[in-house]
Amino acid sequence: MKRAIIIGAAGRDFHNFNTFFRNNQDYKVVAFTAAQIPDIDGRKYPAELAGDLYPEGIPIYGEEELPALIRALEVDVCVFSYSDVPYRRVMSVSAIVNAAGASFMLLGPNDTMIKSKKPVIAVCATRTGCGKSQTSRRVIELLMEKGLKVVAIRHPMPYGDLVKQKVQRFARVEDLAYHNCTIEEMEEYEPHVVRGNVIYAGVDYEAIVRAAEDDPDGCDVILWDGGNNDFPFYQPDMLITVADPHRVGHEMAYYPGEVNIRMADVVVINKIDSAQSEDINQLRANIAKLNPEAVVIDGASPIKVDDISVIRGKKVLVVEDGPTLTHGEMKIGAGIVAAQKFGATEIVDPRPYAVGKLAETFSIYPGIGELLPAMGYGDEQVRDLQRTIDATPCDAVVIGTPIDLNRVVKISKPNTRVHYDLQEIGKPNMADILDDFLKKQ
Repeated sequence: MKRAIIIGAAGRDFHNFNTFFRNNQDYKVVAFTAAQIPDIDGRKYPAELAGDLYPEGIPIYGEEELPALIRALEVDVCVFSYSDVPYRRVMSVSAIVNAAGASFMLLGPNDTMIKSKKPVIAVCATRTGCGKSQTSRRVIELLMEKGLKVVAIRHPMPYGDLVKQKVQRFARVEDLAYHNCTIEEMEEYEPHVVRGNVIYAGVDYEAIVRAAEDDPDGCDVILWDGGNNDFPFYQPDMLITVADPHRVGHEMAYYPGEVNIRMADVVVINKIDSAQSEDINQLRANIAKLNPEAVVIDGASPIKVDDISVIRGKKVLVVEDGPTLTHGEMKIGAGIVAAQKFGATEIVDPRPYAVGKLAETFSIYPGIGELLPAMGYGDEQVRDLQRTIDATPCDAVVIGTPIDLNRVVKISKPNTRVHYDLQEIGKPNMADILDDFLKKQ
C-alpha cells in the first residue's frame, strides 16, 4: 500500500480522492494540502465523505508544509490536483516532491471522469476569466429555447462544512443564503438561478450527477460549468473550450488549459471586440497547431452599463471578479472596459487604502494593479472589501462582478453595474453547433 498526499485547493483534490483513491486499497491517503484559496487548510476531509477506509477522516494542511509532511508521514507519492497554474509552477512542486523523496503524479480523465446517463455538454477554458460562465449561459439559453430541461453542475467551491456541502441544489436565489454561499459561489450560481435553470455543486460529484439526472424539475441535458480552467469531472458528449486573446500563449503554457484545448470539440475565441488583431491571429494559429480538428467560434463580450452617468467625468473605483484578477492574472475586465469607454476621468488605485485580507491579497498578487478584486471567501474578507471601498477616495464605483455587490456589501458611494454576455460573430455560431449536437443525440 503506497502512502499518498493529495496536493489541492478544495475542489479537484476531493474529486480525485473520491474517484480514484476512496475505495482503492493500493493507496493510503495520509493528508491533503491546500493552496490558492485563503483559509481552507486546518480542516479535515470528513469520515462521512472519506469512506470505510478512513474512519478518522483525512487532515488538510497548508501546501507550505509539504516537504516536512512527505518526510514525517513517509509518503510515497504526491498527486497534484489543482488548476490554472503555469507549467513552471507544476514542475516546481514536482521538484519539491522529488527532493523530499516522493514520486509525483497527475491523474487524467480516464481515472477521474464520471459517466452520466444524460447527454453532457462541458464548458471549460484555458484560463480563469476567459468568459466560460457567459458561454455556459449562452448554451443554456439556446437549449431552453428548444424546450429542453437543462441542469447545470458547477465545478466545486466547497469552502465551508464539507458534509453539509456534499450535494447542493440551487433553484431559487434564497438557496444561496440557505447554503451560506461566499461571493465567489454566488457569482457562479446566481446567474443560472435567475435565468430559470437549476444548478448543482458540492463535494461528491458522483452523488451530485445522480441527483441532477433525477432532478424533480426534470433533466434532459447536463451542462458542466467548469471552473479554474480544470478539465471536466464528467465524460462530455461535447466539450467547448473558451480561449482568451488577451492572454495569448497561455493556452500552451498553463495546466490544464492546454488539455482543454487539445480535447475540445469546439473552441470559442472570446473578447474579439476588445483584443488586438495580432493577438487574435496568434491565438487562432495556436489553436490550429494544438487541435486542428476543433470547430472555432469567434465571440465578443459586449458590455452594458446600468447608468452611464455614474461613470462619465468621474473618478471611479473599479471592482472586478476576484479569482479572475488573482490566480487568473487578468489586468483588464468588464469594469475597466466600461470606465474607459464611457469617459471616466480617472481609475482610482485602491491599493493604498486596502485593509486586512484585501491588503494581503494585493501583497500575494502584486500584478493586480489598479483594480479591486471582489474577494469574499469568508465574512472577514467581505468586511475588508467593504472597508476598502469606503476608504478609497473616488466619485463612484463601477461593479464588474457577475453579481450585484450591493446585495453583499453596503456601497454608500454612487455605483453602477456592468453586464456582459457572449455574442457570436459570423458562422459557425453556437446555435448551429447545438443543432448538430442534438441531432446526433
